[in-house]
Amino acid sequence: MKILVTGGAGFIGSNLVEELVSKGEEVIVVDNFSTGSKKNLKSVLGKVKIIRGPSSRMLSLRLPKVKKIFHLGIPSSSPMYRENPLLVGEAINGFINVLELAKRDKAKVVYASTSSLYRGTPIPNREDVIAAPFDYYTEAPIAMERLAKVYHALQGVSSVGMRFFSVYGPHERNKKQYANNVSQFLWSMREGEAPEIYGDGNQTRDFVNVKDVVRALIMASDADLGCEAINVGTGRETSFNRVIELLNKALNKSIRPKYSPNPIKNYVDRTHADLARAKKLLGYEPTINLEDGIEQLVKLNER
Repeated sequence: MKILVTGGAGFIGSNLVEELVSKGEEVIVVDNFSTGSKKNLKSVLGKVKIIRGPSSRMLSLRLPKVKKIFHLGIPSSSPMYRENPLLVGEAINGFINVLELAKRDKAKVVYASTSSLYRGTPIPNREDVIAAPFDYYTEAPIAMERLAKVYHALQGVSSVGMRFFSVYGPHERNKKQYANNVSQFLWSMREGEAPEIYGDGNQTRDFVNVKDVVRALIMASDADLGCEAINVGTGRETSFNRVIELLNKALNKSIRPKYSPNPIKNYVDRTHADLARAKKLLGYEPTINLEDGIEQLVKLNER
């Protein structure tokens, strides 16, 4: 089966590509390498077809017919959009290209959405409640999810938006300052530097390992759901202070963080996934707790 992965050289995408290749799938990667790297695909080089280009050029790339499209080639950090609000339009146009390709090929689409759209909503975060407008980044996935419904209603395109919570794991180095807090804290502490935390460190995130995210993506691609949006997290929230404790334990260090005033407007204080829909529709349950995930990441020592 031919499968297309946009953003396949990026953090989540490369982990997904590795798993698909291990299952014997024929994978085509489309990536503009803005935050991706061929280093992330070193274990599968020669086994996948790699095409350099943005999702917004999808229809002009003369791609072969595919059965599934995993659309992960979307700028995925709020600071990116604050620095360049035009990314909102680029993300939406890229998604329209993906949906048009899916219409052409009668392919199923599984795409990246985000838990960031839950700011200020009740905990645990449920798929039927999203925040009022507050951020450039969140407007892109909200529009994408609405467009997915339009394409399903008018063109019969099946799609699942995966609302990722705080994903961490291997292959994130190329994201640099846009990487998950777990990775950024680890990189600082490995060098003996104090990790910087905005505020008092009691803010929480639902940290989910990328291996569990990959499982959820594949489950969604195998399910017949029509058009859905589904949380992908652990159903557990952890403070930044606790993350530092776990990293110190795994590194055998005792580094205290540097606390700084929070300069970010409309900051998200807590995320905590309600997994009822994921369990019901996909049979998804997280398998890697944060303690084990951090130990595994420390042992990898990716550079």
